[in-house]
Amino acid sequence: MPSLDRHDNVFVLDLGDGENRFHPEWLTAVGAALDEVDKAEGPRALVTAATGKFYSNGLDLDWLFAHADQHHDYVVSVHELFARMLSLPVVTVAALQGHTFAAGAMFSLAHDFRVMRADRGFWCLPEADINIPFTPGMAALIQSRLAPQTAHEAMVTARRYGGSDAAAAGIVEQAVGEDALRSTAIEIAQAQVAKAGDTLGTIKTRMYAPALATLRDTTNPLG
Repeated sequence: MPSLDRHDNVFVLDLGDGENRFHPEWLTAVGAALDEVDKAEGPRALVTAATGKFYSNGLDLDWLFAHADQHHDYVVSVHELFARMLSLPVVTVAALQGHTFAAGAMFSLAHDFRVMRADRGFWCLPEADINIPFTPGMAALIQSRLAPQTAHEAMVTARRYGGSDAAAAGIVEQAVGEDALRSTAIEIAQAQVAKAGDTLGTIKTRMYAPALATLRDTTNPLG
């Protein structure tokens, strides 16, 4: 399960050491960690990271298929996680040490910055290959955070981007060696800790107002 630590003014949220799929309990734990970061006072920033082969493999499809009657509420909770991260009033950095797929990739896009391991792991939106269309909120998030050409390629072709390719496409800011990944993310976050607060939250909320409105549409989240 996710765990939250603090290194000086930088909170580090470790998402786990498995596939880090969005099980309801995982979503609740991440939400509680974001509450703690949000409510803290003074300079601060947030890094999310993981341990093992995966950063996140996205939706917990096994749970979802076993609880089909909760599909609507589950998607609403996933959308809210994206909206929460996108508008969090601190600078956020995702350290992608492993595979970052589907909703996991979307979660990474909701961060302000991303650093990816250069030599292993892929960033991918596989929905076109697995026949699961993007929800309106997911599409809005992706298209608000990627250049149009990159969003089109990633969404339509389900391309798997390695670290260097992801950096070249503007999906991540840097691709670095495994040993430098988490420290680089913390350095980026540390440089921005003074910006935490209501003003930053307002800037993000206004900047991404259309995407946030779509993500927070609880009446028709599936389109």
